[in-house]
Amino acid sequence: MAVANQQTTLPEYCPIYRRAGTGNAYALRARVTAAEVNAGKTLVAPPAGRSLRMIDCILIAVGGNAAGATTVDIVSGTSKLVAAAIAGLTRSSVVRAGDTSAAVLTDGASFATLASGATIGIAKTGNDLTGATHIDVLLTYAIE
Repeated sequence: MAVANQQTTLPEYCPIYRRAGTGNAYALRARVTAAEVNAGKTLVAPPAGRSLRMIDCILIAVGGNAAGATTVDIVSGTSKLVAAAIAGLTRSSVVRAGDTSAAVLTDGASFATLASGATIGIAKTGNDLTGATHIDVLLTYAIE
């Protein structure tokens, strides 16, 4: 039975599923402005003493086709976990990690557990991002 108008406050880290022997999986949806992409922005930081692991990532250009930059990147420190080519970031198109236009690190390293305390963020390579007003990021990650 559905309950109308029920509001729920979710904790800061809200698991979407759990598998025995692994960390919880979490989902983040962030609408990041072009200016924030250009400056670099932290999307998620782990709790103290814990590590993050990217499970999946989707990027969507909002408000126009992405232009200017070479790639829009999901990063951890100096590592590009995902490098999405601008040519693939056309308005409203879904670009998923590992697709033709979204390169990941060799041998699955993009999906390995990061160093303790390492964050996951968004940045760009090349010139400033133009065209798209925002990039939607749908990030699935684990805290381990």
